[in-house]
Amino acid sequence: MKRTSILAMFLAAVTLLSTSCGTSDKVASVSITAAGTTGIVNLQGLGGTLQLQVTANYTSGKIVDETNWSTYQVSAQGTLNDGVTPLPTPPQGVSVNATGMVTATEPGICTWTNLAAGTTSSTPSWAFTGWYQIVADYKGMLSQPIYIPVASAADTLTGQVGQCGPSSSD
Repeated sequence: MKRTSILAMFLAAVTLLSTSCGTSDKVASVSITAAGTTGIVNLQGLGGTLQLQVTANYTSGKIVDETNWSTYQVSAQGTLNDGVTPLPTPPQGVSVNATGMVTATEPGICTWTNLAAGTTSSTPSWAFTGWYQIVADYKGMLSQPIYIPVASAADTLTGQVGQCGPSSSD
């Protein structure tokens, strides 16, 4: 009789532990950010990079980094800085690798315009006319989009720094 009682208690404990006390822990949402940045991001210069970070947000409140297990969908939105020419499609000028690293590639593009150009102001007033929209896919669950304007047409190689989008001093 003792063995039966012990076995019954053991099975009850295993059942209780395997059901997590009646709660389940499922992915509630997926989020994407550009690591180490706040506000508007900017992909500057040919070869410039931004590291994406994808997190799975669980119903229990747990947050898990799933960057390396996600895939990325990139779409071009808006125009080049002339306000007329659509961004090249399929997306050109950026690439996203399997680890979520976004890199500015050829052809160099500019999706920023200086609203103060042609005025008496010597201080630039930057606005972006186009961007690359990136969405992360983790196990079929999509993140909210992140919008990345690009300033790779003017860089230190061409001597045009600051002529395409805000710099750290703007």
